[in-house]
Amino acid sequence: MKTRRSLAVLLVAALTAAVFTGCGAKASASETTESTAADTDGKQLTVIKGLADLTPHSEILGYVEPALNEKGYTVDIVSTASDATWNEKTENGEVDFNFMQHEPYLIEWNEINNGDLVNIGNIHVEPIAAYSEKYTSADEVPDGATVVIPDDATNEYRALRILEQQGWIKLGETENARAGISDIAEYIKPLEITELDSYQINAHISEFDVYINNTNKVIEAGLDATKFLFREGEDSPYANIIVTTPDKANDPGLKALVELLTSEDTAKFINEKYGGAVIPVTKVSE
Repeated sequence: MKTRRSLAVLLVAALTAAVFTGCGAKASASETTESTAADTDGKQLTVIKGLADLTPHSEILGYVEPALNEKGYTVDIVSTASDATWNEKTENGEVDFNFMQHEPYLIEWNEINNGDLVNIGNIHVEPIAAYSEKYTSADEVPDGATVVIPDDATNEYRALRILEQQGWIKLGETENARAGISDIAEYIKPLEITELDSYQINAHISEFDVYINNTNKVIEAGLDATKFLFREGEDSPYANIIVTTPDKANDPGLKALVELLTSEDTAKFINEKYGGAVIPVTKVSE
């Protein structure tokens, strides 16, 4: 009987906690993520919730974490498994920021979804590049080669642009940095181009002579992103950015985070960690 009574008490306590948790879930977007945590010395830190791709985004966030703690903040990376809901979750206040996209993608998302998310910091560039398991240089790639590229509008345009810069194709008139295979005006080099979801490309690279994909996807697959045939230049407009809502754009914690992410110290870390595969926006002085 004593055991049953104790269990009943625990159940009542659990139900009570659930009720209060449910009430708390109705907080406004600006309040939802407000919480604190203690560091190893017992110092209270304000938690900044975020969504970030595993590589290199969460690794870069991990690097600046100790310095961020000194400023009174800590980052809680809610997920590193990127999906199509991340901007929506940022918009509705489930997290304070996300770190996984470039500004052209953000602009497109805002247009399609009537969103108002904003960029509060350019952090690094992941140049999209062409790779091959069969050839070590672009000159070796034969006529009629099979090429696979990402199928989302922005990155497909980037892939086609580097094929054009390489002199293999010529694009027709395009708008808003978007293009597909149908926009190829001329094949200067005979090619068979296939569009595929960027998350699936790495599983099929052996089926193609050349594959073009985002740097982070290549690194996450354990492939060497420095061994490319050709790629975007360092002046690429596709810097990966910190994204938040307008009401949080001047949040002290997010401003402190961006300041650290764009520091010369972090730029040095990125250069050393990724060997040129990832390029920091901040230049390192000689």
